[in-house]
Amino acid sequence: MAQKLFIGGLSFSTSSERLRELFAQAGTVESATVVTDRDTGRSRGFGFVEMATAEEAEAAVRKFNGQEVDGRTLKVELAKPSGSGGARSGGGFRSGGGRGGSRW
Repeated sequence: MAQKLFIGGLSFSTSSERLRELFAQAGTVESATVVTDRDTGRSRGFGFVEMATAEEAEAAVRKFNGQEVDGRTLKVELAKPSGSGGARSGGGFRSGGGRGGSRW
């Protein structure tokens, strides 16, 4: 089963293709994406690589975490599943605590 990796510390000049070529040294790369700013199109300095198997993903973490690539030190770790991490949960601005009525 494919395993997604988070790749931090990317040089702003590193492309998705460069990321794919690099991680292919550790196994079969299903996808490689450098995350870009939607307004400027410039790299945000991180990306994701999906390796074909969990074993290849672990090998990639061991091989590339802490390595210097394009002048920057990479942080490579297993990506957290979608929906976890820093995403905000629902609830909006006021939770109210079930008290009803106005604060004022």
